[in-house]
Amino acid sequence: MWIDYVLPPVAAVLLWWLGTGIVILLDRVPAACDGRKTVTFVAASSFSIAALLCIGHTAGDKSLAATYGAFTCAVVVWGWHELAFLSGWLTGPRRVAATPGARGSQRFLQAVQVILWHELALLANLVALWAWLDGSANPTAAWTFTLLYAMRVSAKLNLFLGVRNLALDFLPPRLKYLGSYFRHRSFNGLLPLSLLGGAVVTGWLIVGAQSTTGGAQAAHLLLASLLILALVEHLMMVLPLEPSALWRWALRRPAEARP
Repeated sequence: MWIDYVLPPVAAVLLWWLGTGIVILLDRVPAACDGRKTVTFVAASSFSIAALLCIGHTAGDKSLAATYGAFTCAVVVWGWHELAFLSGWLTGPRRVAATPGARGSQRFLQAVQVILWHELALLANLVALWAWLDGSANPTAAWTFTLLYAMRVSAKLNLFLGVRNLALDFLPPRLKYLGSYFRHRSFNGLLPLSLLGGAVVTGWLIVGAQSTTGGAQAAHLLLASLLILALVEHLMMVLPLEPSALWRWALRRPAEARP
């Protein structure tokens, strides 16, 4: 039925757009309100734990509802990592701008140091999900987290190598130093490879959806839709567009406003 092919993309787009906006809003709790920021992070952590429990509950269920539930919960867990990073709770051992004039391996090593704890936490979460869900009837959450991780690594590498739109609007004041590790240029050699690889996997997922039904088909289409959105984000890096326009409603609130 046509709804089987329309609902997954709609669900993925809404979750991607709304989820990103919620993370931005939570991150923009005024810096002066340390207590409120802590409460916000604790609440977000509680939601993430609940999402992990939900993933465990859906692991043995192949139904359509379980597939959507696992997909949503994986995005919630991913959102917690993003909030932990943007809030400054989980970044890296280096918390200063790049050394002026740093190039090559020195610049790359410094860039790794500013996000090291965040990257290790993501990798640990990824490994744990696969160890938990490998061989289960519904590994949708593990595949969702894997796709998000792969495309985020690709995006970070492209920002490091250089793109047209650096999306600095998304960085809170406490992390403005990260902009010194980005490079502004019209193009880099990795971007077409990222787009090509993403397009190939997207095609494979769509073809796979043709030979499946129910929850398995929905999982293929949800992942394909999420990957298409990631490819759009990659294109926004080099096209004459303003990526932040999609979340103007969330970015409107000043990050350092006083209560």
